[in-house]
Amino acid sequence: MKSHAIIPIFIPHKGCPNSCIFCNQHKITLNEKPVSQNDVAKIIEKHLVTLKSRNLTTVEAAFYGGSFTGLPIEKQSAYLEVASFYKRHGMFDKIHLSTRPDYINDSILSNLKRYGVDTIELGVQSFDDDVLERSNRGHNSSVVYESSRMIHDYDFELGLQLMVGLPGDTPEKSIYSANELVKVNPSIARIYPTIVIEDTELHNMVLAGTYTPLTLNESVSIVKTMYQIISSAGINVIRIGLRSADLVEKAGKNFHPAFRQLIESEIAKTTLDEQLNNDSRLSPLIAEMDRTSGEVAFLPCVPVTLLSNEKSFSNMIGHCKSNKIYFNTKYPLFKFSYEVDNTLADHQYIVV
Repeated sequence: MKSHAIIPIFIPHKGCPNSCIFCNQHKITLNEKPVSQNDVAKIIEKHLVTLKSRNLTTVEAAFYGGSFTGLPIEKQSAYLEVASFYKRHGMFDKIHLSTRPDYINDSILSNLKRYGVDTIELGVQSFDDDVLERSNRGHNSSVVYESSRMIHDYDFELGLQLMVGLPGDTPEKSIYSANELVKVNPSIARIYPTIVIEDTELHNMVLAGTYTPLTLNESVSIVKTMYQIISSAGINVIRIGLRSADLVEKAGKNFHPAFRQLIESEIAKTTLDEQLNNDSRLSPLIAEMDRTSGEVAFLPCVPVTLLSNEKSFSNMIGHCKSNKIYFNTKYPLFKFSYEVDNTLADHQYIVV
């Protein structure tokens, strides 16, 4: 049971005059009419009713869609005045918003502080200047470092978002971005494979043959490495991939509704595979299987138990049992069993 909940407040594409090649904000938010203060209050009230019966430790109101701090300061204040009222009265715990790195300055941050904003997420996308230029982001990477520094200085919680597979991107550049993100030291991060949405410049580039999206397997391979770099630095990766297939129903074959589980299943498989090959009891038998191309049916099966805690168990099994299939196919000599050990940490996997 999740102990953290978000009240999402979608603000249409009013706060961002820039036209990034991958963005069609109206399609993302599914909302084209202006949002009033009264609308914000209704959204909050509606969600509070459904959240009331849940045993939650943290509830936050989050402004999504467009770039919040690109709105006129009066409009920002109008929205935040509503959210701040509910926060001050103990109806939820935090106020969270998303914006662009080039829409941060002292006046904006002072105003956000005044209304009790807690978390600011920046849509960084990449730390590579060539990728940013080709994506028509309208700024270079130096802005990201400066805005992040200012957000830290004002004592906000910082979040950074990266996109993988934009024009000009490479696996090396994506991994560079992950390492640079770690240097900036946000509290939270998101990683999104680039999804081609209709009615965007990126979609036009696909039709013209000037851009080829990453395949699903390519995305998984790159994001897996980035996720490990970022999470091993103690940064909470709160999302990997877009949330709902409904938003990207025509987005192409590289979208997967369970993208995060693909990543975490792959990490579990790699972790267990390394342990199997380094186990002094099992490695001689693995060498024999390799030598005989797996034709070892005449040998007795060796019991092998794979362990994780309950929360990580589905990742150990793999999406659609992919890891079970992998291990049974690769190691026909072993008789695998999968068990829960709740003394293990999340994402910790053990061979016994």
